[in-house]
Amino acid sequence: MRSPAADRTPDALDEGRAFAELEPWTVTLVSGEDARGWLHDLVTTDVEGLARFETRPSLLLTPTGRIRARFHVLGLGERDVALAQPADQPEAIGDALAPYVLSSKVEIGPSRLRLFAIPGRERPPAWAGDAWRPSVLGGGVDLLVGASDDDALADVRTRLEADGLAPVATADVEARRIHLGEPRFPVDLDGDSLPAEAGWDAAPVTDRAKGCFLGQEAVAKVANLGHPTRCVVAVAADTRLVAGELVTAEGRGVGAITSADGGLGIARVSWDAMDAAWTTASGTPLRRR
Repeated sequence: MRSPAADRTPDALDEGRAFAELEPWTVTLVSGEDARGWLHDLVTTDVEGLARFETRPSLLLTPTGRIRARFHVLGLGERDVALAQPADQPEAIGDALAPYVLSSKVEIGPSRLRLFAIPGRERPPAWAGDAWRPSVLGGGVDLLVGASDDDALADVRTRLEADGLAPVATADVEARRIHLGEPRFPVDLDGDSLPAEAGWDAAPVTDRAKGCFLGQEAVAKVANLGHPTRCVVAVAADTRLVAGELVTAEGRGVGAITSADGGLGIARVSWDAMDAAWTTASGTPLRRR
């Protein structure tokens, strides 16, 4: 169900008039003497160069370069970081990383921290103090709030609304993502997907110049070959799109709609059909956007 605020102002998040409490996300803490260097050698983004209150998207890959998890790394200090991840992914990032700790001086643990995203404002409210940039939703800032109890969260909500920010629902955040054409794992990509399918094989998600990380050789191989076998693209139609519907070209199936909101969507399509004219299985013409 869409929130009343979003119905009145569909662009409220980007216009700096709304906030999103990212309740479906989890925040995992990675701490210890070796934390940054250890994580840097495992994930795709540059962790060692991450400043305090800076945020970067990242991936954890399999040795063959397939996506295991997508998350954001938040700089907490010189050693420690937080990993923010949507809870609907098949594998929690803390669980996925734990087997690699071995003798490293690293501790991985859950937290009761919660993210409040304000992607349309470059500065946090004066009462909030420091904030993380950019927001995990893109642009703007995020507040990282200790959810010690319901009263603490309620206080933040009240203060944000007093500053003229309206709350939006999870469904509104998802609709915004689709309108922006931003792929999401595991919705538009799955465990068989390569980062290059969504353009995630480049900075800031993947820093190819930083040295080793899990799946690095596979990422380099795809880059050297020139392209993946399929791509995730933003599409539009003059009628309502439906997630899961087949995408066809010249009478054959070449992909599927993976996300949809009205006439806007995201599709995963075979590379060899990228220059063809696309329609849905029901005959609706699709155009790239």
